[in-house]
Amino acid sequence: MQIYKVGGAVRDRLLGKPVTDIDWVVVGATTDEMLVKGYRPVGTDFPVFLHPLTGEEHALARTERKNGKGYGGFVFHASPEVTLEQDLIRRDLTINAMAEDKDGNLTDPYHGQQDLEARILRHVSPAFAEDPLRVLRVARFAARYAADGFRIAPETLELMRQLSESGELHALTPERCWKEISRALMEDHPQVFIQVLRDCGALKELLPEVDALFGVPQPAAHHPEIDTGAHVLSVLAQSARFKQPLSVRWACLVHDLGKGLTPEAEWPRHIAHEHTGLRLVKAVNERFKVPRDCQELALLVCQYHTHGHRALELKPSTLLELLQSFDVYRRPQRFEEFVIACEMDARGRDGFEERSYPQAEYLRSAALAARAVSVQPLLEKGLKGQELGEALKSERLDALKIYKAEHS
Repeated sequence: MQIYKVGGAVRDRLLGKPVTDIDWVVVGATTDEMLVKGYRPVGTDFPVFLHPLTGEEHALARTERKNGKGYGGFVFHASPEVTLEQDLIRRDLTINAMAEDKDGNLTDPYHGQQDLEARILRHVSPAFAEDPLRVLRVARFAARYAADGFRIAPETLELMRQLSESGELHALTPERCWKEISRALMEDHPQVFIQVLRDCGALKELLPEVDALFGVPQPAAHHPEIDTGAHVLSVLAQSARFKQPLSVRWACLVHDLGKGLTPEAEWPRHIAHEHTGLRLVKAVNERFKVPRDCQELALLVCQYHTHGHRALELKPSTLLELLQSFDVYRRPQRFEEFVIACEMDARGRDGFEERSYPQAEYLRSAALAARAVSVQPLLEKGLKGQELGEALKSERLDALKIYKAEHS
């Protein structure tokens, strides 16, 4: 029985990056032997065990054979006869197909260290094309290591293209897709993930609403980059630059989907794209079973981001409606994330990356002014129900009128 450290832990140590999660593979052991040594079984599809002291996952060396569609369409075989090299060859990229023994000796049968040094993301074997999830994984790795100069090997990109064209991507479950998408969006360069998906044809299969934005022009006066797809990538890049949470990054990705529905005859203007885009955002949210906080913010940012940009021009009544739409009194954080998403949208334009966005502070202060209105005096007057609600709304409107007058 031999135990090896494998995958990302080996890769990141060689890159000089922090190692967080460690995966182990056990060669030459049976399930019974693992149980005798105190390992706790957790795997359902194949034998995986938790170390009795550290709790780290240890998997028996295994081979796999494709027998169906999608990520789960495999038959796994684990036995003491499976070699380390056989286990490593089933992995996705050469840089993830290296192993270390307890003394730090490297096993690298597929030249992963060489590809690390050359900054290349290359598939280990033709079996790469059997697993559609790998299209998303490789795109995610491209986003993670973009700053280190990594690029995808042409032959690997070609396999990703073949997978995208095969229809296999549609066999992936919403949960698996969202797990990869959400992890990729939280990388330092999430825009690279979207660009790679587009380069291999996967974007039009998984997110056709986003793919449709490329080649759609916008007014050059407001968008020097002109192309809507390029703009969305820039907005996403800004959201990562400012370390925004997943909800903001998701909203940034889908906020302009309505522009993909604008008839060519109306280009480069996109009248009411905030409203036409709502059904597309809903469809994407449902397709990937997106978490509720991300769903809600994405819809609100789609509908109201132009209000955010025109904040200083809004009438007090419109400003109040905006605040009410966000339930800013009970959920101030959601409005804060909306303001941030609007700022990312404004910065995601060529030449505007370092421009100030005074609308952000204006909106934050307006929200404070409305929230500062106390309900207590109205309760003391004996108001309740609808009458109380109308009076409170009137008081808040007066507060916003004063606020606007002071900031005009």
